[in-house]
Amino acid sequence: MRFYSLFLLLGFFGFSQIDEPIEWTSRIEKVAPATYDLIFEATIAPNWHLYSQVLPDNGAEPTTFIFLEDQGYKRIGEVSESASITSYDAVFDMNLTYFENTATFKQRIELLTPDLAGITVDVEFQACDDQLCIFRFEKFTFPINATPVVQDLTMDASSIAKTSALKIAFKNEDLLANTTTNKAEKSYWNLFFLGLIGGILALLTPCVFPMIPLTVSYFLKQAANRTQGIINALLYGFFIILIYGLLSLPFHFLDSLNPEILNTISTSVTLNVVFFLVFVFFAFSFFGFYELTLPSSWGSKTDTAASWRGSLGIFFMALTLAIVSFSCTGPILGSLLAGSLTAEGGAVQLSVGMLGFGVALGLPFALFAFFPNSLKALPKSGSWMTAVKIVLGFLELALALKFLSNADLVAHWGILKREVFIGIWLLLSFLMTLYLFGILKFPHESPQKLSWFRRGFAFLSLVFCSYLFSGLIGTENNLKWLSGFPPPEFYSLKTTTSECPLNLDCYKDFEAGRTAAMEENKPILFDFTGWACVNCRKMEENVWSDPKVYALLKEKFILISLYVDDRKALPEDDQFNFQYPDGRIRSIKTIGQKWATFQAVNFQTASQPFYVLMTADGQLLNEPIQYSDTTTYYEWLRKGLTNVPPTAVKYAF
Repeated sequence: MRFYSLFLLLGFFGFSQIDEPIEWTSRIEKVAPATYDLIFEATIAPNWHLYSQVLPDNGAEPTTFIFLEDQGYKRIGEVSESASITSYDAVFDMNLTYFENTATFKQRIELLTPDLAGITVDVEFQACDDQLCIFRFEKFTFPINATPVVQDLTMDASSIAKTSALKIAFKNEDLLANTTTNKAEKSYWNLFFLGLIGGILALLTPCVFPMIPLTVSYFLKQAANRTQGIINALLYGFFIILIYGLLSLPFHFLDSLNPEILNTISTSVTLNVVFFLVFVFFAFSFFGFYELTLPSSWGSKTDTAASWRGSLGIFFMALTLAIVSFSCTGPILGSLLAGSLTAEGGAVQLSVGMLGFGVALGLPFALFAFFPNSLKALPKSGSWMTAVKIVLGFLELALALKFLSNADLVAHWGILKREVFIGIWLLLSFLMTLYLFGILKFPHESPQKLSWFRRGFAFLSLVFCSYLFSGLIGTENNLKWLSGFPPPEFYSLKTTTSECPLNLDCYKDFEAGRTAAMEENKPILFDFTGWACVNCRKMEENVWSDPKVYALLKEKFILISLYVDDRKALPEDDQFNFQYPDGRIRSIKTIGQKWATFQAVNFQTASQPFYVLMTADGQLLNEPIQYSDTTTYYEWLRKGLTNVPPTAVKYAF
């Protein structure tokens, strides 16, 4: 989901204590008698990213331009932007499109009112470094005919009072100078490993496995000597890897032509539904109801070309294998392709996965060429390969459900709540278990003897069924191994009266939380968070859920969770104007804007997650902390408790 009007008050250039990573300038250029270009230029601090206008859901907030076109002008086209970068973002654990160093945005407009005084444009944006993020709102004014736009906001008595009430009178403000953080790094190795697993599964199918001894024997027999045979087999394996790597090239072309296109289609409801239908189609082909094949003429032509001598002939032999094995490899490749796109992976991650897939297929041909006697140890082709295909069919159905779930979450259909999703996966796993035990049979399948190897997989499948069942009936997040696959816990059939993380008792208003802290004589834990904050969810699910940490949060602290991106409007009486030290005035109209300003005024930071321990009378208990591991966070909480004043006092500001 997107929160486009979140961060009105976080563009506080005037706070000298805060290092602003993004600085904006603007200008207007006349290109025709009634046509102008509105130009926005951003200077980005080193190691920081300003995000593009088009991003996938559940990631960073996009840069958004808000125009009021009923004031005497119209836009011509959309806002264009300068060259950007699409790459892996460690903060959000996905590929995102962003800018480094500088960024330029341009919007062409046409005047409908010749005497228009000026144009006002609001810009909302997010910027991140390698672990922290800020959210900002900037207002730009473009004078027409050299007439300045006059700001109509003023600071009345009510606004001055509400602004003053935001400031906490700290007793030991020096602790705010330090903030504890903990960095986490990701790599592409897990993607390569997943591609490798996919290639191994494809290797065990009837389309590929029988080709290993035949192809290796062919190279060794046809070559003038054993060395030449080994070289040919190595070349054959290399060409297999190359062919599958080349399959990702068109996506790199699309990515360079339009850096946002892959991330744009990844969040498409239509695309996810199409993937769901295609994968169901793939699954039933694995079940043996029909066979997927490419046009026979393709295989015939490449097979003819394979008779050519030299490296070119070996290349076409590898291409022939890729074509004739499509009925087995196609669904797995489709899963890899769709998974890369819908997981915001893009072209680079697709190439990494394809490389792993190609290595798994090509490496056996090279290894058996070096050790031809090992061919005798290979199991004979038989009905066990049919079982592999049918198991892959169940996996395809499970993956298909994930894409339908993506569409359901984005469109808010409410048809695949968490319990429904897990229940269907449980049913598929149970059916697969019955199949592996020989109880469930498919048409056109010959009788098979249950080997100990197959029974072992059947027991593993049964264990997985038990794991899913525990997640279906459990009251806590006990499916952490499947994190990211089922819908989030809040997307549930269960009704809950708590809107706090992990069903903790929390307050979403500072004054209410401070009052509770005074009454119960407990210290306050400030939790500056956001609905769109990835690391906030990671802290809640992986750190706060730890029994030791959870016990402290529940019993020893008054938790105040302040969402800086909450778009709910404040009651009209609570709305006010806020004035920066440089004289600029902004209007505070939403809950998120209020708490974002509260965080900036008191803690000179705008990143989330951000945690502060404090007594109700303004005594900080230790330095603030940000994203952290369980041990560090637990010790931070304990240190704060040891610094609580020993005597009970009545707090007052």
